[in-house]
Amino acid sequence: MDLSSLNSIAQSMVAPNKGILAADESTPTIGKRFASIDTESTESNRQIYRNLLFTSPNVSEYISGVILFDETIRQSTNDGTPFAEHLTSLGIVPGIKVDKGVKGIPFCDGETVTEGLDGLDERLDEYYELGARFAKWRAVISISDDLPSKNCIRLNAHALARYAALCQQAQIVPIVEPEVLMDGTHDIDRCFDVTSEVLQEVFAELNNQQVALNGIVLKPNMVISGMDAANRADIPTVASATVKCLSENVPDEVPGIAFLSGGQTSEEATAHLSSMNEMGPHPWQLTFSYGRALQAEPLKVWSGVDGNIEAAQEAFIKRSRLNSLARTGNYHPQMEEA
Repeated sequence: MDLSSLNSIAQSMVAPNKGILAADESTPTIGKRFASIDTESTESNRQIYRNLLFTSPNVSEYISGVILFDETIRQSTNDGTPFAEHLTSLGIVPGIKVDKGVKGIPFCDGETVTEGLDGLDERLDEYYELGARFAKWRAVISISDDLPSKNCIRLNAHALARYAALCQQAQIVPIVEPEVLMDGTHDIDRCFDVTSEVLQEVFAELNNQQVALNGIVLKPNMVISGMDAANRADIPTVASATVKCLSENVPDEVPGIAFLSGGQTSEEATAHLSSMNEMGPHPWQLTFSYGRALQAEPLKVWSGVDGNIEAAQEAFIKRSRLNSLARTGNYHPQMEEA
């Protein structure tokens, strides 16, 4: 295992003023996205849409890495260049989603563990040959008055660490994604406590399995009120609670923290990130790894119409640029109208 190479890739993924595009929607998930714009989810349409994003003018000014799906890493740009090769030529690191989704945990009602460890070492070797230099594995933690159970946290932390160790063995940087869901009525204090417990267990397992922390990227949720909470915390409160939680639970040697957007709107996700970076400097890069929060507007603008591709690319670049500004705490809501 070449630790210096892993660290170098991780540093590229969290490069200043840039962030990671999560374009790894599974076939059923992107089917739902396409249904919202009355577009059929065929392989051809999926290629057109991903090509739109990856070939947007000046995309490499704002995007440092792209998470791909199995189908996507095998597809090419309109001129026949494999997507991974195209991204690499722009200085953007190609990555790959490797988990196989979640399954219910016996005797833990409503809780899940992520699957996909069987045969993962062989799949990682193939993805490396296809050009991937990082991977992603998402663990899902639900909150209620009684959840999560210690068993759910332990099982998911153990799987995340096994995945991370296999990635590093294959010279692939693991994105470690323990997502505490926004679904529910819980307040921000409950989210803080659960997120802290999850992060403590995840880093204990990573250490147990000898994962090099300077060769990973953490992709956590922000510490935020539940979507259906009676009184949702404001932007500065979310930012300060998230930074406090991370400062108490994430070792300094981790190169970067690339937030997921969860159920936030595009504008909320950008504003929260900017507010956190205003509080810097931090021991790690605080960046973004957004899917819907980067894609919602360009998807809507495109709506499956070839004549809308240029306008959709402009919408994608605008959203990416605003998140780039949030990397240094220089985003302001009035920029949305510019």
